[in-house]
Amino acid sequence: MSTDTTQDGVTPEPVSTTSADGNSAAHQQRQFFGQPWGLANLFGVEMWERFSFYGMQSILAYYLYYSVTDGGLGMDQTAALSIIGAYGGFVYVTSLIASFVADRLIGSERTLFYAAVTVMAGHIALALIPGYVGLSIGLVLIGLGSGGVKTAAQVVLGQLYSRTDTRRDAGFSIFYMGVNIGGLFGPLLTGWIWGMQGFHWGFGLAAIGMALGLIQYVLMRKSTIGAAGHAVPNPLPKKQYLPWALGAVVVVAVVIALIGTGIIRLEWLSTITAAIAFIAAVVLLSQMYTSPLTSPEEKSRLLGFIPMFVGGVLFFAIFQSQFTVLAVYADQRLNLNFLGLELTPNQVQSFNPLFIIIFSGVFAALWTRLGKRQWSTPVKFGVANIIIGASLFFFLPYAGGGENSTPMLVIIWILFLFTMGELLLSPVGNSLATKVAPQAFQSRMFAVWLMAVSMGTSLSGTLGGFYNPEDAGAERTFFVTVGIAAIVLGLVTIALKRWVLKKFVDVR
Repeated sequence: MSTDTTQDGVTPEPVSTTSADGNSAAHQQRQFFGQPWGLANLFGVEMWERFSFYGMQSILAYYLYYSVTDGGLGMDQTAALSIIGAYGGFVYVTSLIASFVADRLIGSERTLFYAAVTVMAGHIALALIPGYVGLSIGLVLIGLGSGGVKTAAQVVLGQLYSRTDTRRDAGFSIFYMGVNIGGLFGPLLTGWIWGMQGFHWGFGLAAIGMALGLIQYVLMRKSTIGAAGHAVPNPLPKKQYLPWALGAVVVVAVVIALIGTGIIRLEWLSTITAAIAFIAAVVLLSQMYTSPLTSPEEKSRLLGFIPMFVGGVLFFAIFQSQFTVLAVYADQRLNLNFLGLELTPNQVQSFNPLFIIIFSGVFAALWTRLGKRQWSTPVKFGVANIIIGASLFFFLPYAGGGENSTPMLVIIWILFLFTMGELLLSPVGNSLATKVAPQAFQSRMFAVWLMAVSMGTSLSGTLGGFYNPEDAGAERTFFVTVGIAAIVLGLVTIALKRWVLKKFVDVR
């Protein structure tokens, strides 16, 4: 491992080939579906973390706006959807904190471990502490921890491969399968427990899932991860510890005061979170671009990444509406009978991860088989936006319908199209962020990509405020406008293919 320092005394992070070579020969020989064995452990911990997260999130909207007599908090529905969007975006914004901790304090592997502990503590708080106090403590802890797991796990995964390893996209697709196994069973089981025992039992089941993930990770930690993720690429001088800590306390206190006094309204939270994510992305990209640690080729890749960032924002604004607009649609409009079974509204959210599990292996095999002949990243992103935009037009025949008016098969088809778009964009975007990342800023670059996800997720809550299922004309306008915007952006992204690939230099 290189110990050379730059002119300003900062030791840059080694490239992924060095991290990968740090693994023992046994690690390299043992494989998981033709991939490094460390993928198996990361697959498992992410699966359980997503089980807990999506299980909790699938019932969260209903917990917020259901009446107190039904076990909820009785919140206004518009405010509830804004909180869902803002919370989803907050989870990704916290990747900034995770990238700082990983790059400057303890490395990405230890960040992953401590973040998973924080997630479990948050689910315990939601399960055991009633009312708004438990809600606040639980969501903050889960948000902080989930951002850390998301960032650190995939940075560690990226360091198991060399930059030019053609297995890389396939490995991230397999990892994505683990995410969606958790996403499948989380809503199914928490919905089942919610139906029998109430919301807090569902939150408790999520805590148990995260505990299982932690146990598995600890048992396999030393034998599978090797040296990946242990380096601290840009250590923070100890004299700066206290100022950073005090600054964090001040920011938290100000945010609590603004929300608690009503200066910031709950309905604004999703838009505010999206704005914060945008500003953060601009600042991070600017810092990396102007840093003396970033080479000219790395700067070129950063410029080429910008159109991919924009494409990711709009895609996730639609995709994450599963937890806002589609959650309300399933609760108020959908016929929940499926093959003779009466589903709970949140269990509809399991169809997307089910399709991911079925097709992620197909996509991984396809990218592996095609190798250098596969679609380039701009084409994958463009087609993904076209597909998800077109999917919204299938809502139009049922606009303005009453309760139970939309057949379950229609939603299943729409979620299938969501899945096809997701597989073309989300795991590919994760992989891209690790490929175009400057050597000194691997965690930070992944945080930039998560800002696109954060903006999109937050805006899904903002879109929820414009969705009116009681007015057929307004509902049609909503789906047509959003759908056309996604399709146009997809076409523009494909048209920019040559420019983007030129900027990427040796990355497709």
